[in-house]
Amino acid sequence: MASDKLIVFDTTLRDGEQAAGTRLGLREKLEIAHQLARLGVDVIEAGFPISSPQDFEAVNTIAKEVTGVTICGLTRAVVKDIDVAGKALAPAKKCRIHTGLGISDIHIASKFRDDKYGKTLEEKKQRALEMGVEAVKRAREYTDDVEFYCEDSGRADKGYLFKLVEAIIDAGATTLNIPDTTGYSIPAQYGAMIADMIAKIPNSDKAIFSVHCHDDLGMSVANSLAGVQNGARQIEGTINGIGERAGNASLEEMVMAIRTRQDYFEVDSNINAKEFYKTSRMVSEMLGMPVPANKAIVGANAFAHSSGIHVDGVIKNPLTYEIIAPEEVGSPKSAVVLTARTGRAGLKHRLEELGYSLNDEELEQLYQRFLEVADKKTEVFDEDLAVLIGDEIRSVEEAYELKYLHVACGTGTLPTASVRVKTESGIKQAAACGDGPIDAAYEAIRQATGQNPELHSYSIRAVTGGKEAMGEASVKILDANGNPVMGRGVSTDIIEASAKAYMDAINREISRAKSKE
Repeated sequence: MASDKLIVFDTTLRDGEQAAGTRLGLREKLEIAHQLARLGVDVIEAGFPISSPQDFEAVNTIAKEVTGVTICGLTRAVVKDIDVAGKALAPAKKCRIHTGLGISDIHIASKFRDDKYGKTLEEKKQRALEMGVEAVKRAREYTDDVEFYCEDSGRADKGYLFKLVEAIIDAGATTLNIPDTTGYSIPAQYGAMIADMIAKIPNSDKAIFSVHCHDDLGMSVANSLAGVQNGARQIEGTINGIGERAGNASLEEMVMAIRTRQDYFEVDSNINAKEFYKTSRMVSEMLGMPVPANKAIVGANAFAHSSGIHVDGVIKNPLTYEIIAPEEVGSPKSAVVLTARTGRAGLKHRLEELGYSLNDEELEQLYQRFLEVADKKTEVFDEDLAVLIGDEIRSVEEAYELKYLHVACGTGTLPTASVRVKTESGIKQAAACGDGPIDAAYEAIRQATGQNPELHSYSIRAVTGGKEAMGEASVKILDANGNPVMGRGVSTDIIEASAKAYMDAINREISRAKSKE
């Protein structure tokens, strides 16, 4: 079923959100889904419906409200999973069920230990094949668009993989996902596996082969491109390459590599690449995962030149050192500057250009914060707006709100902090000392809230330039089960930003606990 059309499958809302310490609310998922539709992806994997009521609601809401794209839900090869996914996806005009199971010997031996699956490895492998076939047939009862993932294909027995794929296609799967789940493969090896499957599996022409690679050895994009070169016609990835462990293949890198080198790959996608930059920034801010400055395609330095030779060459002809023009991916050549005189209408227009849609109440809330920042900074940049969106318009219910913070410190004095925190039972006040102003603030917050999470890590960075730069503090705390929870806060005052980040992490921990309940 090879063609010159490449299907782009985005899993930012599913595999991407599995990155440690991240969590998206319904509002955030819906915003990202709408932006992915504007980007022009063909398939949005909106979540894993049976995993939680919140995930079911997110998939169901996206299925109702996001049009012009296929909405997909992930399942295991389990009848109940598939039924729940079918129900969640029912409102979508175009939907896909993505089911499957682990097919490497190590996955089957580990996950199918119970004797009900067979006593020997061969018996268990046969049962896994049968479960896969049953799952596809069940999924076909809900949609004609069924994708099957052969988890850990990179380490699977080749003969068994081929046998299973043939049976799965016969059962009605229209897309075969061949994941390098652990990032184990080498490009030449992975590409050859795709080529062999297409050449040697008798019914391979009845399905589209898809690549889904992870970055454990830093080769996810290279492996995916090798798969495309050898006949795969669907790529799966995430914005900014976020995901489990070292992450997934970066969607923007794969798309732009194929588009820039069409002379080599001879395929292309329907992606509107001018939406990449704003999509990248939206995902980064909503997940609290900064984009590295040297990140290909969307990093701050992707189109920056400092060497005298490079600068001279680019001035004379950009093609000397730029194989992609920044405007091709929506990257601004210079930051857009806003001031306190811009007004609400100007602020709203710029936010819409960046891909954000706010109601009147949220716009007014953001505008008041924007004026505070503009008075301190004189100039407000796009990066400031993205940070303010993440800081002011949040989906996490705040169990505690920091109403007042005062810190005193100096040479020869003991750092002290006093806080006033709004709680469900009223206003709580506390004062404390610490090894430094931030430590004192955190101790005062712990006393006022009655919460005492373990602080795992802390960092502060400037998110914009200049002496009046806004600082973004990021903290990671550990909940009672040792699971990481991220918090972030922004301010032109780094101590205030640090206190906001700590409060954010505490609120997110409480929100997560309530969700589980």
